[in-house]
Amino acid sequence: MVTGVYSLLMTPFNQDFSLDEEGLRALVRHQVKAGVHGLAPLGVTGESPALNEAEIRRVVEICIEEAKGACKVAPDTCSCNLDQTIARARLYADLGSDYVVVFAPFLVKPNQTGLVEFFQRVADKSPIPVILHNVPDRAGVNIEPKTYAKLIGHGNIIATKDGKKELDHLANILYLARGTSFAVLTGKDTTAYPLMSFGGQGVFAVAANVVPGVMRELTELCLAGRFDKAREIHYAYYELFEALRMETNPMAVKEALALMGLPGGPLRLPLTPLSAPNREILKRLLRERGLI
Repeated sequence: MVTGVYSLLMTPFNQDFSLDEEGLRALVRHQVKAGVHGLAPLGVTGESPALNEAEIRRVVEICIEEAKGACKVAPDTCSCNLDQTIARARLYADLGSDYVVVFAPFLVKPNQTGLVEFFQRVADKSPIPVILHNVPDRAGVNIEPKTYAKLIGHGNIIATKDGKKELDHLANILYLARGTSFAVLTGKDTTAYPLMSFGGQGVFAVAANVVPGVMRELTELCLAGRFDKAREIHYAYYELFEALRMETNPMAVKEALALMGLPGGPLRLPLTPLSAPNREILKRLLRERGLI
C-alpha cells in the first residue's frame, strides 16, 4: 500500500532557465536524508507543463539515480492526451519508477464516463501501478465518489492523490475503499492530519520540499496512531502550509528554497516570482520556524 509522505518535488532551473541537474540531485539527496517515503516529481509543483520530453526523462532518471531505492519514485504524467499518458507511464516504468501518478484530463472537461474510460485504458497498459490524481481546481473536473467506486476494483489502480479539500469527499472515498488495499492520500498539506486521523494513508506534500523531516514525522505519527503529537505538528506548521501555496504553486516553494540557500532558481513563464508582500510573509514564517 502507498503510505506516508511523497514529496511533490520542485524542478530547479539555472538562471538561463535550463534544467539544473546538479541542483536537482542535491534536492533529491536532501529528501532522502530526511527519510521521506516517496518522491513525486513532474507534477504541478515540478512545473511539468513547462518541461520538454527530454527534460521530463532526465528528471525521472536523476530522481531514480539519487534515490537509490531508499524511497519510492512516482512521477506524474500531467497530460490530457491518452497516448502521451500511456507513453509516459511506460517510460517511467522503463526508467525504474515504482508507480505512475495519472493526472485527471484537464482543459477538455470530460464527463465521469470519460474519466472512467481514460483511467482504465491507462491502467490496462501501464507496466507499473497507477495512482489517480484528482485536482479539480486545476483540471476543471472532479473525480466524483461514484467514479472512484468504478475504479477502485481495477487491479492496477492502487491509490489516489486527491487534492479536493472537502473532508466529506475524502471520507466518502475512504468508505468506498474499505476492505480493499486502495490507498487514499491527500494532495494538500493542510488536510494531511485531518485525513489520516480518520483513515487516510498519507499526503503528497508541497511542504516536503521545505520541511521534509517534519512531513515524515507528521505522517509516521498518524500511521502509528499518535494523533495528539501529530496534531501539534499540524498546528505548528499550518500557516507555513498555507503560505507555500500563495499566489500559484510553486511560486512560494521556489522562493522558500532560495531563502533557505537550497537550489531552486527562476520559474518558467507564464509563472513569475512571488510578489514582494508575500515574500515578506514567507520570510517571517520561515524565520519563526528556524528555517532561515
